[in-house]
Amino acid sequence: MQDMEQEMNAYVQNLTKVTAEKERINTELDVAKQIQEGMVPNIYPAFPERREFDVYAMMDPAKEVGGDFYDFFMLDKDHLVLVMADVSGKGIPAALFMMASKILIKNTSSGVFRSPAEILKIVNEQICQGNAAEMFVTVWLGILEISSGKLVCANAGHEYPVIFRKDRGFELLKDKHGLVIGAVDIAKYSDYEIFLEPGDGLFVYTDGVPEATNASGELFGTDRMVETLNRKPYENVREVLSDMKEQIRLFVGEAPQFDDITMMNLVYYGSDHDDTK
Repeated sequence: MQDMEQEMNAYVQNLTKVTAEKERINTELDVAKQIQEGMVPNIYPAFPERREFDVYAMMDPAKEVGGDFYDFFMLDKDHLVLVMADVSGKGIPAALFMMASKILIKNTSSGVFRSPAEILKIVNEQICQGNAAEMFVTVWLGILEISSGKLVCANAGHEYPVIFRKDRGFELLKDKHGLVIGAVDIAKYSDYEIFLEPGDGLFVYTDGVPEATNASGELFGTDRMVETLNRKPYENVREVLSDMKEQIRLFVGEAPQFDDITMMNLVYYGSDHDDTK
């Protein structure tokens, strides 16, 4: 009986220690999640003083923290930078790599005006210099000239963007891909241009959207994604993403979320737009 009592006391002490450690880890993960959420724009409307465009984004990590990220910010009064990215892996390592990548992209974009391809090239060189973990990040980056609707883009191994044309709806744009960021330091990237007319838009996302999987192992897929975007008339940037998230939830059902899901939607109203009329 004495031996059993000692074993029981030791078990309780060990259980208390393990529980305390688990609570500490959960607390740290909660703080890490708050930090990560604070790293991306999350106040909407994002640019209430601008009538020429509207943008909205959402990020839903598969774990407490993830490797997806998005960003949008003004370079000057006439240029808006849009970023959608996905880091390899999940959890805390991906989250740390995500934060470093996001900071590098924004710092390289600011100050001296560079094209998206030039920005990706510089960021890739910097990441490759200290990438001991051999992680990588896919990036789609675009710079919108607000006065003209010209969107200059470059793609580093990321998912194809989806363009909305007011007379045709949403269509997948199979743009040219460069290598992922972090693979080799000599990688080169190419710019391409999209011209947005008033009423046109853009939908960019990470692979967690088309690769969302139900209990039968079926993928949501890009075809179903585009069909979902065209399921009802284009209303506003927030509702497009909310509807996509709901359709993914219905498709996946009870199956666990395998990957981070991140989406961004832009609508271009034109330089002469005035929503007060």
